[in-house]
Amino acid sequence: TSPIAWLRTRFYYLLIRLYFDQEFSVEEFTRGAKQAFSVVSKLLSQRKLDLLDELVSAEVLQVLKEKISLLPDSHRDALAADIDAIMYTTEGDVRIYYDDDGIKFVSILMRFWYLNGANLPDEVPGETKVFQIVFGDESTKEKRHLLTANYEFQREFTEGAKPDWTITRIEHPRLLE
Repeated sequence: TSPIAWLRTRFYYLLIRLYFDQEFSVEEFTRGAKQAFSVVSKLLSQRKLDLLDELVSAEVLQVLKEKISLLPDSHRDALAADIDAIMYTTEGDVRIYYDDDGIKFVSILMRFWYLNGANLPDEVPGETKVFQIVFGDESTKEKRHLLTANYEFQREFTEGAKPDWTITRIEHPRLLE
């Protein structure tokens, strides 16, 4: 990320702590986001969408139901991310906004890079190269793909609202399109 984007996100995190949640911690949020990403991605790959009701917004869940049913098995398998296979995580964007009724929201877009051993072709739709990493020697080599995913987390900070983060966007580029 650029230094300006890094500074902007840190400024938004400061605003969250000052005006919404004095105990907000970037490190704790990132840990929770990684765990949520791992759980949700595994449930997606297993087509257990009914277990996502409390974690994912209704709008996103409806879109996922349509897309998951059309995926080939190899792409569906590639959605799953073990928490230990997450190689890198970063914030993409942080937004604070109010709607016309005075409801306060915070959205944080998280980007994840993870290793997955699904049997994907070297080239996936969209003519984008999937990075491959080979572990082991020639006789026992194990091929892994370095894949990315973007998950947006949203929380309402209006007085009396539940203190839960909900996933309002799920993107697995080249897999879930």
